[in-house]
Amino acid sequence: MKGLVGSYPETRPERDKWIVERRGVRNAVDASRPYAFFVEDECSESGEIVGVATIFLTNRECPWRCLMCDLWKNTLTESTPAGAIAGQIDYALGRLGAARHVKLYNSGSFFDRRAVSLEDYAAVAQRVASFERVIVESHPLLVGANCFRFAESIQGGLEVAMGLETAHPEALERLNKGMTLEQFAFAAEQLRLHNIDLRVFVLAKPPFLAEGEALVWAKRSIDFAFDCGATAVSLIPTRGGNGALEELAASGSFSPPRLETLEAAVEYGLSLQRGRVFADVWDLSNLDLCSSCGDARASRLRAMNLTQGMMPRASCDDCGGDT
Repeated sequence: MKGLVGSYPETRPERDKWIVERRGVRNAVDASRPYAFFVEDECSESGEIVGVATIFLTNRECPWRCLMCDLWKNTLTESTPAGAIAGQIDYALGRLGAARHVKLYNSGSFFDRRAVSLEDYAAVAQRVASFERVIVESHPLLVGANCFRFAESIQGGLEVAMGLETAHPEALERLNKGMTLEQFAFAAEQLRLHNIDLRVFVLAKPPFLAEGEALVWAKRSIDFAFDCGATAVSLIPTRGGNGALEELAASGSFSPPRLETLEAAVEYGLSLQRGRVFADVWDLSNLDLCSSCGDARASRLRAMNLTQGMMPRASCDDCGGDT
């Protein structure tokens, strides 16, 4: 693990301040509208490809200041008004096509009462009553009574997506996420006891890890996620764009993962056959892609996401890698 270079603080309050000070401009958002929505295909736990209505809700910023996060860009600076979340869901669903599952992603924790008020649960449950599965995001420390109450209010199954980020204890602490591996495992166990499915986000290469360490710890993080009962693991290439990571990059403490690291991590996860493994391919253009084989390799990852099967690589004469 790389030593710290530069001015990254050692305590959480100092880190909060350091991270916020390096931010750019927040995007203009409207509490009556989700900031993005679309239908995407995803391989379900049963192996079917199903349509998923994905709605990025506009609400208040997450109370944690994670080092790698850029989701604050599309958040409010105050608590979400009562009734706004249900209205946003209405707005999106009225403009989307048919789907069997719905993701209510909100740039933070769905069970943060200042992001989604308890009084709005019934209205939200009514809006998503037709979906077989409802997927929301939460910080592990907010998995509790509100989560279980919401699960009981909806007709379909609930799946909670939690960011593990990495199983490397020191790197996790430095990410300023405000949780330990033990706390993550405890939250996962609470979900299991309440028959709520778990999806886990893993960073393919967190800050402070060298490229050679990144794959080793991506594999260990996948193992940890499945040991915690995850039914799906999503591998996310850590990307810049929030100011803090740019400063760490300048000091040598961060660089985005190589595409082959992401590929190898996905291949490892699929080989376990313990659950679904997805590569986040939304921002692959931010990686250093080969101009000859980059597009083909990205298409391969998309196909593997849908089939959950291994696909062969083909060699590339230009970069010496495989596609």
